[in-house]
Amino acid sequence: MVELAVTELATNVIKHVGEGVPATVVLEPGEGRLRIEVHDTGHAVPAVAEPNDGDECGRGLHLLAALALGWGTTLTATGKAVWCEIAMPPGQLCPRVERASQALTSYRRLAEGKVSADADRLSVLEASVVGLVADLLHWVVPHGCDPDEVLDRAQARFEADAA
Repeated sequence: MVELAVTELATNVIKHVGEGVPATVVLEPGEGRLRIEVHDTGHAVPAVAEPNDGDECGRGLHLLAALALGWGTTLTATGKAVWCEIAMPPGQLCPRVERASQALTSYRRLAEGKVSADADRLSVLEASVVGLVADLLHWVVPHGCDPDEVLDRAQARFEADAA
């Protein structure tokens, strides 16, 4: 279901914004759901239309609406983000991703209060990650750890896990 939602959102970028246009896919797990966002530089807000019987296109947003808990569009400083949320039973996501999501929830709330109103969601998420990492590095210093070594080990572990 997630693959279908990402495919529909990405296809709309290619069809309505342009082939080769930069786009970013963000997957944000939450309690009982996965939020999928596709950010692009277009400003046209997608709308559900009624296709004719013979039309080959025009059913993607209907499909997305049927699969998702909800969907919508958010205008950003650089374009727009089209998003949907898919139900995800507990335990279906990687435990590391679930733990990171829980840790970032409070950081996101803090960052949302500190960023400008026109900052897009991707900027808020990135600010949350940076804030969490920086705070963890401040935490390791009084515990006798070298922050550069911790970052190096974390990067090596991330790369090993991704391989």
